[in-house]
Amino acid sequence: MNTDSPWWATQFDKQYLHEYEPLFDAVQDRKEVARLLDVLALPSGARILDCPCGQGRHAHLLAEAGFDVDALDYSDDLLTVARKRGTGKTLRYTQGDMRKLPGRWTGRFDAVVNLFTSFGFFDDPNDDLRVLSQFARVLKPGGVLIWHGGARDGVMAKFLTRDWWSSADGTMFGQERSFDPLSGFLEITSTWRGPKGHGERSHRIRLYTASELAMRLRDVGLIVEEAFDSWSPRPLTRKSSEMLLVARKDS
Repeated sequence: MNTDSPWWATQFDKQYLHEYEPLFDAVQDRKEVARLLDVLALPSGARILDCPCGQGRHAHLLAEAGFDVDALDYSDDLLTVARKRGTGKTLRYTQGDMRKLPGRWTGRFDAVVNLFTSFGFFDDPNDDLRVLSQFARVLKPGGVLIWHGGARDGVMAKFLTRDWWSSADGTMFGQERSFDPLSGFLEITSTWRGPKGHGERSHRIRLYTASELAMRLRDVGLIVEEAFDSWSPRPLTRKSSEMLLVARKDS
């Protein structure tokens, strides 16, 4: 492993899939996509970008539902898994950096979805703003961004410093967490031990409050219209540990 690489360049691999295995549930995936369909209310054939798409959990279901889907991720490992789910005329996967989306995508999409706390990876907060500006660029006028991830207020209200679980093959995983209120970074150190070996590694994600993120979205021309308590239809509260924001590009 190249220790000079940022954590996000190497984190999303087979070990990541193993560690978060309990969270990747096909039934839950379908529930989340059903909720997206309700919120987006787009006609069949609408163009959607899933970015970053990970292993294609949502992208392939959106294509299955009748949408024209592009999906982008930095990780070759996750894209390999995604492509095994199937591709076609209405589902295309691209390897790339979400800070610089392809130029040909300008004004292409009716909706962009950024899901499963896939934001706040970069050391420089200006890079987060670049990501949002890229989302705005590739949206059509009046297009919608769905942003789903951790809500700083709620995470802090019930902060969990450590927990542990086991995977299907009996590997035990543990996580220890700390939070820096000045930088906004949540630092997570994962350790594991099981039949295939043991190890440790860390990553960190910058958490935002809803108001902070809404201001950054406004700076790039995206106005938050609705804010929900994660995937539920309930409105966001200060105790919500996850939030789903619906932001629209100026017409």
